[in-house]
Amino acid sequence: MKKIAIIICDRYRDCGGGKCLRALRERRGGFSRYSAADQVEIVGYSSCGGCPGGNVEYVPAEFKKNGCDVVHLATGFVVGYPPCPHILQFKEFIEKQYGLPVVVGTHPIPLKYLETHGKLPFWDKVNMKEIAGHLMTEPREVMEAYN
Repeated sequence: MKKIAIIICDRYRDCGGGKCLRALRERRGGFSRYSAADQVEIVGYSSCGGCPGGNVEYVPAEFKKNGCDVVHLATGFVVGYPPCPHILQFKEFIEKQYGLPVVVGTHPIPLKYLETHGKLPFWDKVNMKEIAGHLMTEPREVMEAYN
């Protein structure tokens, strides 16, 4: 059993998590690392708390109490505009402070966002392909289905 927690960008705090949960069920995007045979369970779901991410300091402790094995930073951190400037700090902090591996991304990047961000300079400045390139490898029709 793989126990997963998700942290979403506070801009999307009212998000129902539909794309993330669908991607987990379909093993797409950031969840493609788990095989269909792997049993998975969501043990935590929280927003970052708003810039600069106050909840990131303590919600992973709650995730650990629930047996969390891995934290996913939701795709909204990558595709929001501007993309979250704190992604790498969140990842590093959670991994060092709590000993939990962090995956950047949940659902595949919707094609409309990939096309827009590809025309803008920010992703190149932070090397988003290195940080979250696995979210961009789905077939075009899959990314389009997440629009």
